[in-house]
Amino acid sequence: MEQLTHFINGKRVAGTSGRFSDVYNPATGEVQAQTPLANAAELEAAVAGAAAAQPAWAATNPQRRARVLMKFVALMNRDMDKLAEALSREHGKTLPDAAGDVQRGLEVVEYCIGAPQLLKGDFTDSAGPGIDMYSMRQALGVTAGITPFNFPAMIPMWMFAPAIACGNAFILKPSERDPSVPIMLAELLQEAGLPDGILQVVNGDKEAVDAILDHDVIQSIGFVGSTPIAEYIYARGCANGKRVQCFGGAKNHMIIMPDADMDQAADALVGAGYGAAGERCMAISVAVPVGEDTADRLVEKLAPRVEALKVGPYTSGNDVDFGPVVTGAAKENILKLVESGVEAGAKLVVDGRDFNLQGYEDGFFVGAHLFDHVTSDMEIYQKEIFGPVLSVVRAQSYEDALGLAMDHEYGNGTAIYTRDGDTARDFANRVNVGMVGINVPIPVPLAYHTFGGWKKSVFGDLNQHGPDAFKFYTRTKTVTARWPSGIKEGGEFSIPVME
Repeated sequence: MEQLTHFINGKRVAGTSGRFSDVYNPATGEVQAQTPLANAAELEAAVAGAAAAQPAWAATNPQRRARVLMKFVALMNRDMDKLAEALSREHGKTLPDAAGDVQRGLEVVEYCIGAPQLLKGDFTDSAGPGIDMYSMRQALGVTAGITPFNFPAMIPMWMFAPAIACGNAFILKPSERDPSVPIMLAELLQEAGLPDGILQVVNGDKEAVDAILDHDVIQSIGFVGSTPIAEYIYARGCANGKRVQCFGGAKNHMIIMPDADMDQAADALVGAGYGAAGERCMAISVAVPVGEDTADRLVEKLAPRVEALKVGPYTSGNDVDFGPVVTGAAKENILKLVESGVEAGAKLVVDGRDFNLQGYEDGFFVGAHLFDHVTSDMEIYQKEIFGPVLSVVRAQSYEDALGLAMDHEYGNGTAIYTRDGDTARDFANRVNVGMVGINVPIPVPLAYHTFGGWKKSVFGDLNQHGPDAFKFYTRTKTVTARWPSGIKEGGEFSIPVME
């Protein structure tokens, strides 16, 4: 069986803790590799290497740092097929979806190539008599990120690309469920010219996470995952004086107005609800048609589309719509929540509970499910299912539909489908959700805007990528300078005033 490694100080390093985690092939249910789980001593080695390498990297001018990222983009495009295959093999998502995972991460890297412009400070000439004032953005030092299984390429790049562009070293603790691609990314960055130690990849579980949270050299921590863990990491990291940004769970609503193009809305819901087997933090898991007639028309359009979805292994290429979920435990949890919906009285229009794929009986496949007549008190509405399950919650009015999205504890993403500009504008202005789509089902911003939710979907005051990333990974220093010429003699005991 393949034994995976860490990536420390520019090379693959075997684990020494004696603890390992199984990495499955989600399509077959077989263990295909084991990844080491680091202890505090292994993390210490990575942090020490990062701390030693970081000052020279920060002293490298931003343009030269950007050139490393430019070469990295070229190498990533060269190896796109290899990366997508490795990602699909461990995660289970289809090859086109895996390639999209890589591509959306690369877009952030491309944005970070603009670091020379993005790191510029401000200058004020003659702020006072013979006094100039200017600001500069400086690297934090050693930074860290803890990333989830569902985007093992994109989210690591969302974190380490801006961190590195700003002159920091970065410790990446990826998900132990699909750890191969992060190591591949680190090796490609090394090939692109990144100095040893600037990007370290340390696999692990809670022991490694706690070591990151408590390490006094690590200055900032990024996290994406479930809300309970986001709250834990945010609280402990902040208590230890670190800058922390944490992104948690989601329950994304799509409002369908009576005037919407029902075919367009149904197509959007199928792609947004069932793509990647629903294992996306921006997946639409709740459809909210306004009015009974709208709901009936929508469900009539949805049901045959959902029934026709093809589920299979990534090796089937473009012949499948989505693959298995990541682990047997994830499958069990999804089916348990489906049962709770049936027991609560929701109508299971499309039932995927008995889905079985010949030749892959032990795989972690879950059939597509479509619920109708779901109500806000049901567990399947309140919880993030993270599986191929779409719930239709019927609203009697636009205000009722808006209230559902606003009252839910999560506020990651939302969308509205309508032909009416006034309704769309009102929705975008009023809804208390961080990312809004208007006739766009998954409103993930492009790299030069920022990504982030509201309410219990986020902890911290800065979003991911875009301008916020360069704020998060730097500190602002302001300098007030006056040269000796013309300075009057004698001490000054009052507060200086710019006359």
